[in-house]
Amino acid sequence: MSSAPRIAIVGAGPGGLVCARVLQNHRVPVTVFEREADLAARSQGGSLDIRADTGQVALRAAGLFEEFLALARPEGQEMRLMDRHATLLHHHLPRPDDVAAPEIDRGRLRALLLDSLTPGTVRWGRAARAAAPLPDGRARLELADGTVEDFDLVVGADGAWSRIRPAVSGARPAYGDIDFVEIHFADADERHPAIADLVGNGSLFANAGRRSLIAQRDGDGGIRVYAAFRSPLGWNADLDLGDSDAVRARLLDVYEGFDDSLLALLRLNEGPFVSRPLYVLPVPHTWERVPGITLLGDAAHLMPPVGVGANLAMLDGAELAQAVIAHPTIDAALNAYESVMLPRSADQAKAAADILAVLVPDTDSTEASFPDDLTGS
Repeated sequence: MSSAPRIAIVGAGPGGLVCARVLQNHRVPVTVFEREADLAARSQGGSLDIRADTGQVALRAAGLFEEFLALARPEGQEMRLMDRHATLLHHHLPRPDDVAAPEIDRGRLRALLLDSLTPGTVRWGRAARAAAPLPDGRARLELADGTVEDFDLVVGADGAWSRIRPAVSGARPAYGDIDFVEIHFADADERHPAIADLVGNGSLFANAGRRSLIAQRDGDGGIRVYAAFRSPLGWNADLDLGDSDAVRARLLDVYEGFDDSLLALLRLNEGPFVSRPLYVLPVPHTWERVPGITLLGDAAHLMPPVGVGANLAMLDGAELAQAVIAHPTIDAALNAYESVMLPRSADQAKAAADILAVLVPDTDSTEASFPDDLTGS
């Protein structure tokens, strides 16, 4: 590209930050607009497995792979699959040198990426309202405070409910018939040793019929649990989610027939239950080329949470930045990027839906069922 374009990335998640980092490594100016006030504005969520063929490729492109390895937890790749009776069906123990998909807390990964950027790159507390193409091939970004700025490229990296997506697509996320109720145990080894022993250093999956219990170790020693079950939207409309006793009673009814050691994941929670309904975009989600605007990550391909989303978002970000660097115009860069990203994301979304359909089956069978992606078979 003969002169450096002016680029805006909306959203300071892993995908947007990788994109900004790769651009800055090649001296391409970029500004990231983030609605949150700062990194500590909210909980950053649980642990991510960063995979060799996607997320790690992106971190290598960003020049951050070694720094990532220093923070990652290879032992977090441990996996235990159980039936509802807590019978261990499959147990994966990673080798100490196994870095196929080591775990890292989302907050640590985001901090690593933020620290790698030029100070001032991220404009905190600047929420986007909309974007629109301009007749000259550029794009106009409107912020929530009424500010308007024009850029050669606006990248929507702003997640499931993207404010940039409507500029390229009329698609909206739809409820996927599954709710994930989140439960957190802090300092599990000290406060809940039985649960810590049950889960181990990585992840635990136990399912039967339309219900699955998923537990995952965080880097700080806490354990995050998700009670995932098929349900209509609003199953908890008659409940106050702040009333833990009432929510617990409902969940124990849903998970009737599970072993007491597994039901402890529901009985012993310390904080409130958090409902996280599953939303997904249509598959495939595509759009006609819009000058000066594109999407990455969940904004482009929101799919079930089976360990794919963050990895694809980072790969999207790295490849978009590389396309901008390698091509003479933004339009040529977007054609190159979208021609790869859109079909890949459709394939991955289909695969993620298939995994979820086995992990939380739409049947009433009481037998455990797990996808080959989890068992390694």
